[in-house]
Amino acid sequence: MYEPIGRCHICREEYTSTHVEIRPRVVVYTCSECLKKAKDYFIWICVNCGQVYFRPKRAIIERLRNTGIGNAIRLCEGMQLIFGIDMCIECNPEGIVEYVYGSDHVMEVEACGS
Repeated sequence: MYEPIGRCHICREEYTSTHVEIRPRVVVYTCSECLKKAKDYFIWICVNCGQVYFRPKRAIIERLRNTGIGNAIRLCEGMQLIFGIDMCIECNPEGIVEYVYGSDHVMEVEACGS
């Protein structure tokens, strides 16, 4: 059977056949080095624009440990997790503000020198 090969969506350097279809006809490729990084980092990929975000697992887990979801967070410590997100701050800043604050919030932008 034919294995498709594509460029890793995280590092954009290696070519690999390791992939997952996150939506119909939307495939994300991940090389072995980036999978190793996923043990120590939470990785988010914006499926809209392709921007990749890394955050150290230890820092995220420490922040969330006090929120009452400690057991669920402890299960993530050794796992390789790469998340697909629908939009990010780079491709849709207004959408992020609307999602966080609600649709009635107005985003204020200050111009330089004003």
